[in-house]
Amino acid sequence: MAHVFLLIADIGGYTRFMKVHRVNLAHAQYIVAQLLETVIDAAGSLELAKLEGDAAFFYAKLGKAADLRGHVDRVLEIRRAFRAKQQQMEIDRVCNCDSCTQVGKLQLKFIAHHGEVAFQKVKKHVELAGVDVILVHRLLKNPVPVPEYVLMSEPIHAALATPLLDHARSIDHEVESFGLTRAFYVDLNEVPAPPVPTPAPSVWGKIRGWFLMTLRSIPYFLGIKKSCVGFRNLDPIGQLPAHVYPEDEHGPSASAG
Repeated sequence: MAHVFLLIADIGGYTRFMKVHRVNLAHAQYIVAQLLETVIDAAGSLELAKLEGDAAFFYAKLGKAADLRGHVDRVLEIRRAFRAKQQQMEIDRVCNCDSCTQVGKLQLKFIAHHGEVAFQKVKKHVELAGVDVILVHRLLKNPVPVPEYVLMSEPIHAALATPLLDHARSIDHEVESFGLTRAFYVDLNEVPAPPVPTPAPSVWGKIRGWFLMTLRSIPYFLGIKKSCVGFRNLDPIGQLPAHVYPEDEHGPSASAG
């Protein structure tokens, strides 16, 4: 077993009023993939354990308390990079479908935990296993009253430094299989952050953005791949209708893909 820092970065924000059809879903797939790539690039020394639909699961082995504090602070850098990419995609947008027009409404939330995990090698991939892996995922279902936040377990809160520490609030809630659990959350909109520079509009940027989105969406338009499989944050709009995925009357699997 190894002591690790665990972090889930979760993208949500598409509204329940989004029309569900192949174009919207294919573009949502592309947009979230682009934002996840940005999150991964900004993660620094954090290792990507797995992509889980519209979320990225990271970990870092720990040596000392200072390491833990630095990893938590990385959340602010990830969010800043996310915002910058979001602005760029809005400026380069030429499509008016529901998915594309809602890029600016997408939100990023984080779940952070410190615990012990076992590393299991499955073919060429390394999987994380253990009670703490289960807990950090169970914490995704919580009563935090704000849309963009970092939710931390008690060990993470104990290692916090400013500015996050100044804005942390405690919250107790029932976690499945773990019972009443105390955690702490920070509303990320309350944390002072350097402004994200607004990129300049560019005709070339619009053409490039449209071309890349169209090219990468082709397998989803043709039905070769299924869009948004495992996107837990599309749940509020309801079950996908059968005509979207005619070969599967129950719609896409809820597993990560």
